[in-house]
Amino acid sequence: MEKNLEHTVTVDEAGTRLDVLIGQLDNEFTRSRAQKLIAEDGVTINGGSSKSNYRVRAGDLILVRVMAPENLEVAAERIPLDIRFEDRDLLVINKPQGMVVHPAAGNYSGTLVNALLDHCKDLSGINGVIRPGIVHRIDKDTSGLLLVAKNDRSHLSLAKQIKEHTVLRQYMALVHGDITEPRGVVDAPVGRDPRNRKKMAVITRNSKPAITRYTVLERFGDYTFVECTLETGRTHQIRVHLAYLGHPVAGDPVYGPRKNLLGLTGQALHAFSLGFRHPSTDEYMEFKADLPSYFKELLENLRNK
Repeated sequence: MEKNLEHTVTVDEAGTRLDVLIGQLDNEFTRSRAQKLIAEDGVTINGGSSKSNYRVRAGDLILVRVMAPENLEVAAERIPLDIRFEDRDLLVINKPQGMVVHPAAGNYSGTLVNALLDHCKDLSGINGVIRPGIVHRIDKDTSGLLLVAKNDRSHLSLAKQIKEHTVLRQYMALVHGDITEPRGVVDAPVGRDPRNRKKMAVITRNSKPAITRYTVLERFGDYTFVECTLETGRTHQIRVHLAYLGHPVAGDPVYGPRKNLLGLTGQALHAFSLGFRHPSTDEYMEFKADLPSYFKELLENLRNK
């Protein structure tokens, strides 16, 4: 069952941390669980999102919403995978455009996880049954390289590298408009869009630091082909940052223009380079994935014009 908790902060409770107060209101909520709910936007203060360390004020209206867990069994499916590297600790997968990484509402089959369960007997269990082995993900309509951990030790090592920003993650994108500068840096915090909770946005409140470096590779007048390097890895970071510059990714149905003049089925964004230290040997490894055929054809068409 779904569980809702509504509470108005009293004068005596004022000044208490939000995560601590939620635990005091209901003993089912440990502090760590309260922090997770807050991070996943399951808690609102006066109708808006907040942070675990927010000090509540008298009169604040707290709403906690906990969705009932779904009893899901993720099935193994025989789906071809483009595996660029595999050993006993990890895999590097080149994901095609259109493939969802892990099961979620509306996508319980045909995902990368379904394919991995058929291919591997052992996957890291840190992220649970829905996301076994998934260290980081890329969007459904973004193609390219991602890491999968086969055991918890490898998962923790790779996740730590990502958190410390030592994993090389580079993308190629086709964007709208002509970026005049040959290179640049977007240093702008990214958080949940307060006007549309399904989107991210550059905002100052309830956001996290986000840095994207970009280099122009080729110009086509109405479009620019760029290379982007992530220094941080926020949700939709490249798509949000490029749209913030006024140059959204071509074909992006969320952050781009409504008219899709190029006939794309999703954003023209490809994770072409991935570098990290192996969790067992500490050897630096780097992999490249060439642009998918649709992306190459798109660039050739623009060149011919």
